[in-house]
Amino acid sequence: MTATAPAAPGAPPVARWARAAVLGSGRLLRLELRHNAMSWLLPVALALFWYNGYHEIMALPPMWSLRAMTLQNRLLLDLTIPVSAAAAWMGSREGRRNIADLVAGTARPRWARQLATWAATTAWAEVACLACVAVVYVMTARQASWGGPLWWPAVVSAAGVPALTAIGFAAGAWFPGRFVTPLVTIVAFFGLGFGTQAASGDHSYWQISPLTAGAFDIGAAPGVATFYHYLPDLSVAQVMFAAGITLAVLGALGVSSALNGPRLRWLAAVIAAAGLAAAGTAVALAGTGRLDPHGMIVIPALHDAASDQPVRYTPACSRTPIPLCVHPAFAVFLPAMTTAIGPELTEIAGLPGAPARISQVAEVYQQEPQNGIISLAGVPGGSAFILPDQVPGEPGATSAQFAGDLEDTLGLQLIRDVILGGNASAPARPSQAQLAVIAASVRPGSVWLGPSAADANAPELSGRPLLALRSPAARAAHRFAALPPAAKHAWLAQHLAALRAGRITPAQLP
Repeated sequence: MTATAPAAPGAPPVARWARAAVLGSGRLLRLELRHNAMSWLLPVALALFWYNGYHEIMALPPMWSLRAMTLQNRLLLDLTIPVSAAAAWMGSREGRRNIADLVAGTARPRWARQLATWAATTAWAEVACLACVAVVYVMTARQASWGGPLWWPAVVSAAGVPALTAIGFAAGAWFPGRFVTPLVTIVAFFGLGFGTQAASGDHSYWQISPLTAGAFDIGAAPGVATFYHYLPDLSVAQVMFAAGITLAVLGALGVSSALNGPRLRWLAAVIAAAGLAAAGTAVALAGTGRLDPHGMIVIPALHDAASDQPVRYTPACSRTPIPLCVHPAFAVFLPAMTTAIGPELTEIAGLPGAPARISQVAEVYQQEPQNGIISLAGVPGGSAFILPDQVPGEPGATSAQFAGDLEDTLGLQLIRDVILGGNASAPARPSQAQLAVIAASVRPGSVWLGPSAADANAPELSGRPLLALRSPAARAAHRFAALPPAAKHAWLAQHLAALRAGRITPAQLP
């Protein structure tokens, strides 16, 4: 059943045996590669990823952090069905064909034959995995405006493939039969898919799941791994866990058969124990992971403090009356941003209290009990801003929604700071004329209109100006909103001091 190589004349016996063993194992591996079920399932694996993962990943904005972290969250799950099915089918081959007794008399131990079959299955599965990674990364490299590939998410996915094949192969070898393949496939898919749902907060052992690319309630976010480096702490633990599971399962496979002989079984037991130790250590390390202020998971035992330094970059700025500057990774959104708040920038440019430049800053996160995560970096002032939680291209986010959210936050903040004279000097209760100008300078959805004049007693609700329907202030807001931005700017340049002092009434607005 196995081929042996002729030994070189005069070579020591141990050298001749080692050379024959290596050559024989190589030929056996090549034979298994030619007759492996995973090679026939490669089109299925690629089609599943193309249908489920690729479309979702490529629909995201061309940012390395978004696409690489989403790839980790999708790729291994898409490969689970064909990979685990092929591994279980190959593992049960001897049992299904009732040839275990026949091959027991060959020169190769059973464990060696099984490892060769498992290695061939894993090799074909890795071909599918790396092909998917290559397509996504090549397309992103052609589209991204800044940055380079994040390799750790791809490494975690590649490391998870041997673990999947080892589990499927061992299940097929231990329980040979035609029904073990669909059962292993179902258990592997749902176990891997729902394993991430058990994570609770940042100090959770379930973060070890290879599908978890970051904090559970943040995951792949535009600002994560953009302003600051991608932290490999969790990825290192996940790779260690996947390698440990692979060794533990393969070692248990060698221990389970008396045909392997006592010495080989002892070696398999040592490998299994080392794998269990590595997997257990990785789980314990993941349990110590905490959310850092920039949205990544920090594991103290694996963390490098040098990774906490911000990434240096040259911002991309708009050619608006007030320059709007963003991180170069967000340059693709700059036209939509200038369209959204361009009128406000034209209206307040050069006025007292208006910033000379507006720069994007990183969002700051903080873990709350369970899975709650809050952002502490609201808009710190008119000269700095953060983008809305979702950018165009993410699931459920449209360009119109992005523009509206930006105007509700940055646009409203800019107008408020200029009209009210900044947060420090703002009056405790804005006048109706001030509220009318603020309401007229932002989109209609940013203004709360109460059903009666009594609602005007509470001039603001959730940070938005509140005007009563059909009130003088509401009518003045409609008049002022009809003016072009240049006319609004000219009027404010002449009357801003009186408006701030409360000497302007709604009737005096143009």
